[in-house]
Amino acid sequence: MREFIQLWKEGRTRFTNQLANIKQEDLSKRLGGSPNSAGFLIRHMAEVELLFAKNVFGNLAVKVDAQTLKAGRDTGEWTDLEPLLALVEEAGRQLEIAIVSQEDWEAIIETKEFGKKTKAESLGRITTHTAYHAGQLAILLKYGQ
Repeated sequence: MREFIQLWKEGRTRFTNQLANIKQEDLSKRLGGSPNSAGFLIRHMAEVELLFAKNVFGNLAVKVDAQTLKAGRDTGEWTDLEPLLALVEEAGRQLEIAIVSQEDWEAIIETKEFGKKTKAESLGRITTHTAYHAGQLAILLKYGQ
């Protein structure tokens, strides 16, 4: 279990290490014709982590309003830094609680988004999802307008 937490936390640093230097004005940055702003990506990563904590790993105490998924696109509303940072912190806390509570990592989880996966594979899925978008965020913050 400890090893899974360490792997997940290390993978998540690709995202969280960027947040210490982000500024309010960075949240509206986009790269070229990219449909997603920095604020949208941050919100999206936190929401998906919360969804995994609740729907994949069974942390039913999680409350999540997946606004980025409901909107299906960047609506330009995710431009307030403090609530975004608070959501990221809450997502990390809730996902860690969910990961720690797991016992059978070979149990199969089925979702409409990615089909059937073991819990271990699902942990890989959320870790790489966050890292994937963290890479997008890094490029956007560096080169975006």
